[in-house]
Amino acid sequence: MIADSDAQSALYTKTKIKLSVIHMVAELILLGIGAFTIAKPLYQLLSPHIKNEYMLLIIFFAAFGGLLSIILLPLEFYQSFIVEHKFGLSNQTVLDWCIEELKSLLVSIAIGLPLMLLFYYFIKLTALWWLYFAFVVFVFAIILAKIAPVLIFPLFYKFTPIDNDELKSALTELMHKHNLTVTGIFSFNMSKDTKKANAAFTGLGKTRRIILSDTLLQEFTVKEIKTVFAHELGHYVHNHITKNIVLSGIVIVVSFYVCSYIYELTLHSVGYSNRFDIAALPILIFYLSLFSLLLMPLLNTLSRYFERQADVYALKVTNDPESFVSTMEKLAAMNLSQKEQHPLIEFFLYSHPTIAKRIELAKNYRVAAP
Repeated sequence: MIADSDAQSALYTKTKIKLSVIHMVAELILLGIGAFTIAKPLYQLLSPHIKNEYMLLIIFFAAFGGLLSIILLPLEFYQSFIVEHKFGLSNQTVLDWCIEELKSLLVSIAIGLPLMLLFYYFIKLTALWWLYFAFVVFVFAIILAKIAPVLIFPLFYKFTPIDNDELKSALTELMHKHNLTVTGIFSFNMSKDTKKANAAFTGLGKTRRIILSDTLLQEFTVKEIKTVFAHELGHYVHNHITKNIVLSGIVIVVSFYVCSYIYELTLHSVGYSNRFDIAALPILIFYLSLFSLLLMPLLNTLSRYFERQADVYALKVTNDPESFVSTMEKLAAMNLSQKEQHPLIEFFLYSHPTIAKRIELAKNYRVAAP
C-alpha cells in the first residue's frame, strides 16, 4: 500500500475509473457480439426441445445472460474484491463476496423475471409495446422504491435504530423543524463489507427512513453526522426522490420509443421477420444499453445539481461550514476519493460533485455568511 494518502486516493480513483470504463465497454461489446452472432444459433439449439414459448424465453435468456456473466466474472471479481483489498478497503472474504453476489443474482432474477415475461407479452401484443411496458416499469420502480428498505436491503445488511441519545436528539430536532416524519433513523452494518462510509434517505410513504452506516457513526462526530443527515434531509425538502421517479419515467418512455424505432428499422436487415422473435430480443437490449450509456452524462449532470442543492441546504440549516468541510475531508479519506478530478471525467462519470468543489462551496458559504 502507498504511504501518502493523497497519492493513494488518486491511484485508487484512477484504478476504479479505468476498471469501470473497461467494464462498461466490455459489457456493451460482448452484448453486441452475443446479440448479432450467438443469439440465433443459441435459439436454434434450444427451440426444438422447448415448445412453450415463455419457457423458451426464460431458458434462452438464462443461457445468454449466464454466458455473458461468466465471461465478465473475472473482471467483476478483480474490480470489486481484489482492488478493494489491495487498497485496504474491503473486509470481505472470498466466501463473503460469493454470498453477496449470489444474493444480488437472486434478487435480480426475482425482479427481472416477471418484468421479462410482461415485456414479451406486450411486444407480441402490439406495436405500442414500448408505451405499455414503459408504464409497467415506471409503476414497478415506484413499488420497488417503497418496498426496498423493508424487503430487499435487509437481505444484505442488518438495520438497527440508532441508540446514541445525543445524536438522536440532534437529528430529531432537525426533522421536527421541517415537519418530517420517517419510520426511523437506522444504522446498518456496512463494516461487514467495507471500511467506507455512507448514508441515504430511502423509501416512500410509511417506509421512508434515514440510514447511516456504522462506519459513519463510529468515525464521525455528532456535528459531522448532523451535517450528513441535513444533506439527506435536503433531498427530501427539494423533492428529489419524486423528481427522480418522474425523470425515470420520462427516460424510460424516451429510451423505449427510440430503441424500438431503431430495432424495427434494422430487424429485417439482420435476418429477423418479427419484433418478437426471441433470438432478436438481445439486439433490442443492446440498443437500450447503448442508449442508456449515451444518456449517462446528462443524468449525472442532473444528479450533481441535486447533490449541490442538498449540500446548500445542509449548510443553511446547520450553519456549520467547518463541520461540513471536516465531513468531506473524512469521507474522502475513508472512501479514498480523489478530491479533484478532470472536468470531462466528472461530466461523464460522477453522480456527485467532486470533494474539492463541495469543500469550496462550504468555504465560500463561510465567507458569505454573516
